[in-house]
Amino acid sequence: MAQQLFNFDNQTGFYSGKVRDVYFIGSDLLVMVASNRISAFDVILPKPIPYKGQVLNQIAAHMLVATKDICPNWLLDVPAPNVSIGKKCTPFKIEMVVRGNLVGHAWRTYNSGKRILCGASMGEGLKENDFFAEPIITPSTKAAAGHDEDISPDAIVAEGLATKDEWKILSQYALNLFDRGKEIADSHGLILADTKYEFGKIGNEIYLMDEVHTPDSSRYFYKDGFEERQHKGQRQKQLSKEFVREWLIENNFMGKEGQTVPAMHDDWVNTISQRYIELYETVIGEKFVPENISSDTIFQRIAEALEKI
Repeated sequence: MAQQLFNFDNQTGFYSGKVRDVYFIGSDLLVMVASNRISAFDVILPKPIPYKGQVLNQIAAHMLVATKDICPNWLLDVPAPNVSIGKKCTPFKIEMVVRGNLVGHAWRTYNSGKRILCGASMGEGLKENDFFAEPIITPSTKAAAGHDEDISPDAIVAEGLATKDEWKILSQYALNLFDRGKEIADSHGLILADTKYEFGKIGNEIYLMDEVHTPDSSRYFYKDGFEERQHKGQRQKQLSKEFVREWLIENNFMGKEGQTVPAMHDDWVNTISQRYIELYETVIGEKFVPENISSDTIFQRIAEALEKI
């Protein structure tokens, strides 16, 4: 767990997640600080990635603004490059994973011979990275610790994680957000292959929370040459965190008991940082401007933003 860096007026709590630190302000606000920590297989890797927090925060803010007509979201202000302030929601303890392509966990499941994932059917005769006929939702439980677990919609309702009516709203929001994400990606020469959304409630209203369409929550393929690579059975060129997972797998680490996280050399850390920046510039369509701001300045900006809110 990361050390608490700030103390704000009216602060009521602090939580350090895998890659973010969250400050609770009063009963209804959150200050979310995106760190440069990186995680894979639910383990925080040993070295921070320069500018990763800024990349994640700024992509998420851009996408939250670009999707606010689809459903309400938590974001109120972005006072610093790696900081967002927003409404505190009561989270649903599920992640809404939407998949347009057979890749990652879905492919590993499919390749093992299974054709049902989280209650969703995956058709016969598909190759890795192929498009599904329609996007599918494969939810998982939001684990407080350890690995998230696959779960079906029926089990979500049966276990009281969401009511039947809430599930209908959550799934419709998730599919509509995915459609918008695909449109945005397409306009920048990308394919949004899969992503995850998190939702919460304020009163009876459902809000989109957390990050949206970032490299930590999404997988993008390059559109140019995609069909040709599929036809030839070649690996797809992608922008996501999957290359970090693949490196870990190659070095015999999948987060299992007894496995040791491989050493991260400076060149590899720099490569990861450059890949995150590349994704920012491709997804947003703008040059990334790295900002190096002192903790004191970040604190001041947050404090001023909270005062205005």
